[in-house]
Amino acid sequence: MTLELVDVVNEAGEVIGTVTRGEMRQQRLPHRCVYLLVFNTKGELYIHLRTQTKDVFPSYWDLCAGGVVSAGEDFLTGAKREGREELGVKISPEPLFPFRYEDAKTIVHSVVYRVIHDGPFQLQAEEVVQGEFVPMEKLEARLSQDCFTPDGLCVLAEARRLGVREFIRFRGPRQETVPHHVVPQTLE
Repeated sequence: MTLELVDVVNEAGEVIGTVTRGEMRQQRLPHRCVYLLVFNTKGELYIHLRTQTKDVFPSYWDLCAGGVVSAGEDFLTGAKREGREELGVKISPEPLFPFRYEDAKTIVHSVVYRVIHDGPFQLQAEEVVQGEFVPMEKLEARLSQDCFTPDGLCVLAEARRLGVREFIRFRGPRQETVPHHVVPQTLE
């Protein structure tokens, strides 16, 4: 079995070293990851239940597919790989905004992507228990009913703050440019 290597980054998101995924988690080292907001053509958001064996937020519902970017991998390549691994499909991710998240367990520098796909998905059994599309008008009720990952909730809040169309009302492909700033997000 090969150890998964992860790039460690500084405050600016620049790579400063490489460690194993286990070392990154044990030492709470800042690293890169990708978040995929997956919508179907009806504008419904795909959510999924994480397995109880996940190293961060086990058995939580998640608003985003995605994960840790491998050492030497760029964000887009990581996003496409995560789509293949977690959802079992080829995706065409569209970058929405850079995103930074930090809590007591993790520090990530990331890019949030939008994906349009109607499925069906071949879920990665080691990471995902089940998934479903939720109409945007029913999302708030769902958020108050189940436990969701805090980083996914922060992605949702930032997407709404930036006016990402799908969180207002689905209108088809997004035409605006992606802002090029790092958005600080912290949960205590």
